[in-house]
Amino acid sequence: MKPNLRKIRKKRIYSEGFKKEIVSIFESGQLSVIQIEKLYNINNKSIYDWIYKYSKFNEKGSRVVEMKESNINKVKELEKRLKELERIVGQKQIKIDYLDKLIEIASKELGVDIKKNSNIKRSNGSNATEKS
Repeated sequence: MKPNLRKIRKKRIYSEGFKKEIVSIFESGQLSVIQIEKLYNINNKSIYDWIYKYSKFNEKGSRVVEMKESNINKVKELEKRLKELERIVGQKQIKIDYLDKLIEIASKELGVDIKKNSNIKRSNGSNATEKS
């Protein structure tokens, strides 16, 4: 006999502070309702209910309309910024690889492990150091 299996739905309860934070993120224009829905995994109906309840600008009975064009522009700007940051990270990685290779070659040429050279005397601050 098969046990009676069914999916148990868990009801999530959000604090009032969290709801207000979500509304302030929406009102500041940082994220759209759709982006908040995907990022926080919250039903958009709940988000709209919170906006009507906690928003300084929206009242019950009025309709919240998001401009699709502004969202598209925001996404394009973010994609452009992402590509720029990826380019910068790539350049930094090339520089790190170059410097690592330079240290490796210098270590072989000098016969000293430059990365872990523990036999150098440490400075005593502003006092003069001894030369060996």
